[in-house]
Parts: sequence; C-alpha cells; structure tokens
Amino acid sequence: MRMTDIQRCEIRPGRLVEWSLPAPTVEAARSAPDDSRPPAYVQEFHLRTARDARAAGLCAPGWLGVAFDLPGRVDLDALERALHAWTLRHETLRSGFRWAGETVRRFTLPAEAVALDRSEVGHFAEPATLTRYLQDRFDRAADALSWPNFLYTAVVRPDGAALYLAFDHSNVDAHSLYRIPAEIHQLYASQLRGEPAPLPPVDSYVDFCATERARADAIDGTHEIIGRWREFVARSGGVMPAFPVDLGLDPEGPLPTQRFEHETLVDDRAAAAFEAHCRPFGGTLVGALAASALVFRELGGVDTYRTVVPFHTRVRSRWSDSVGWYVGGAPVEIPVGRASGFDEALPMARSALRANRGCARIPIARALGLLGSDFRFDSPDLCSFLSYVDGRGVPLSERWAELRAYGLVRVSYGDRVCVWLTRLHEGLQFAARFPDTEVAGKTMRLYVERLRELVLSVARADSEAVVR
Repeated sequence: MRMTDIQRCEIRPGRLVEWSLPAPTVEAARSAPDDSRPPAYVQEFHLRTARDARAAGLCAPGWLGVAFDLPGRVDLDALERALHAWTLRHETLRSGFRWAGETVRRFTLPAEAVALDRSEVGHFAEPATLTRYLQDRFDRAADALSWPNFLYTAVVRPDGAALYLAFDHSNVDAHSLYRIPAEIHQLYASQLRGEPAPLPPVDSYVDFCATERARADAIDGTHEIIGRWREFVARSGGVMPAFPVDLGLDPEGPLPTQRFEHETLVDDRAAAAFEAHCRPFGGTLVGALAASALVFRELGGVDTYRTVVPFHTRVRSRWSDSVGWYVGGAPVEIPVGRASGFDEALPMARSALRANRGCARIPIARALGLLGSDFRFDSPDLCSFLSYVDGRGVPLSERWAELRAYGLVRVSYGDRVCVWLTRLHEGLQFAARFPDTEVAGKTMRLYVERLRELVLSVARADSEAVVR
C-alpha cells in the first residue's frame, strides 16, 4: 500500500456518503465509567502533545487514514453492516479518553452501545472540491482531543465506490491500515451473501495497552534499555537527533508547515536484487539504513548517522490482525565515516540494529521520561525516523494497485522528517513528511536521487555478476 496524503490518492467525482457514531452512542460515552485499563504511553504522549499545541493556538491535525475501491454496484446497507461489524471487531474504536485534571483516563463502550449513522452529503463534480471537503471533514472528525475520533466515507459511482476512512493516530498504525481493505472486502462480501464473515477473532489493543504499560512501569532509570537511550541522547547533544542534513529551519521561528512527497524508488526487479544482496546482513531495512548513512555522509559530511527505526510490537500472533498503535522504536547509530563503501556500511548497520532493536520493547515516551532533568525535549514530534515495511504478505496486497489502495498521512506542522520505505509487489516505494522549506525540499530531492542511485548500483552490480 502506497503511503501518501489525501491530495494524491486519485480522488474522483461521485456521491459522498458518511458514517459516524450517532448521538445516543456519543451520549453513552459521556456517562461511561472509567476503564481501569490505562492509555498506552504513545497514546498519552500523543494526547498531551495535541493538547499543548491547541493551548498554544496551533491546530495541527495528525490523523491517519486508508483509501481503497470497492468495485461493482454498491449495496450501501450491506456496506453499512460490514463497517459496523468491523468497528465492533476492534475494541480501540469504541474506547476513548477524558481528562481528570492532568490525568488521562480511558472509557470503553460495550459493543451493544455502538451504532453507525449514515448521512448523504451530496454529489461532488470536481475532485479538488471533494478533496478539500474530505480533508476538512477528517480534521474535525478524527481529532485527538475529541470523541468519536474517526469517520467512514464512501464516494459512490455506478461502477463502484471509493472508501476513505480516517482515524486519530491513537487508534491505528501503518500495519493496521494495511489490513483494513481486505477485512472490509471480506465483511462486505459476507453481508452480500448473508453469511458470517470468515475472519478469526482478534485480541484487543486496549488489553495490550494495559499489559505494555504495566511492563514499562515496572522498570526504572537503571534498566539497560534506559541506559542505551541515555547514551544515544547524550551523543546527540542532549536531545533526540535532528535530521542529519540541513532543512533550512529557523531555530527561533514558529513551527513550520510540512509537505509530503512519495514516489517509486525502484521497480520490483531492482528491489529484489537489492534485497538479495542485503539478505546476509538482515535484508532491505539494513540496506536502506546503510545506503541512507552513505548518502548523508555525502550530502552533509555526517560521520555517524543517528536515527530511530520503528518496529511493531505485535510480538504474539494474537495481535497480528488487531487494529491499534503497536509501535516501538530503536535508536540506531551507524559510524559511516569509517565505511569505504556500501559493503562496509552493511555490517555496521546490522550491528547497530542488533545492538538496540530490543529497545523497542519499552515505549519511547516512557524511556525518555526516565532520562531525568538532563534530557531536553525540543520538538512536538518524538523524533525523525526511517521506517521499512514489507507489505507483500498482507492479504489483498497483490490487488492494492488495482484497488487504488493508499495509506493516508495528514500533513500539517512539524520540524522532524519521517521516512517510510514500503516494499510492494511493484517495487520499493519512498514516502516522506518533512518541513516545507526551500532548503528541505532540495535536500530531500537530493536524498531520494542519491538513494535511488545507490540502490540501483547495488542491484546492477549483482545482476552483472550473475551474468558473468
């Protein structure tokens, strides 16, 4: 699934229909008792950051979403039943948060209290007008500081419908988005047949939050993982590391707006050759880190490339299909100044990942909170990162291009750089969210070009070696 923003997901004209939670469900949430299961550390950090930004007069939407087609004449009643069944399947969608002073408390509605209300918005003849409407609507409906914090929509046409679903980030991660098209397709097909959907039950992200938080609360500043973060931050000057090349930011200026870019980095053949070359060292992620380190050494004279690598925390199979924000992060340092080339950088990247991958078991927000008064947090974003996901094993992924399936990232404000590399059946996709400055635009363009050149040079060298 290609990651993009809502402006680049092939929105076409049609009749817009929305599904939201009705007034009785919202009222039930207001009077729902506290749930003893606490928010995850990442959820609480997200809520506090959104509240602080709002208090400072900044509205910075940060929702995630998914877009995909449903071919054929659409039965809206069957689709509504499918969306309702999917909502009940994932407990996080009927769970929210309220403030009690400075404490964040959870509430969770019982399944029988949750319904969907369908409304006809009207026909949109211009894609640009529809795109603006959807973005504004999602900004309001998928807001971190309100509940409900998600919205389902469909643009209906005679030959099918395009679904656009948006969620506050507290409910979903990229892995969650990848699995939505297949689940909705299966549930919808079952509703059309009048049969139960052949989907196995999933465990609740809300339960996972309680388990993860209890484990994280059991450690203190003497834990080995906290020590690793402390050393990483100290070598970064007491803060989380900045993006390693100039972004043209004014350190005294306001939080910059951001932009989003995505493109195919290399096709399937080159991606496969690059993957094969890197496999003895851990695969494409290791190769991407090694290549990025070399590019940043070229562009900015970087001797040590520091970044954070996200890893999913679905450590048991019962969480694999569950919707939630199952993400931890590992600090990575690659001493690229000592590498003579890509093949020397590869083992450095592998060693860096092996040394610190276990850090992802402890939420970053908890780890940083234990660093003490010496730690300075200087950004509304936790960190810049480089993420890699292989989506080829996800159900329905072989049809993502045909179904116009996209993962949607809302781009608003921020001074960090978030890079997503996604392995698709068609090749390796690059996507990035970064500050919208002239310098950053040029820097990111050079980064993509040099990264592509390096990946292709590795792929070509291996291909030529096979021919010889």
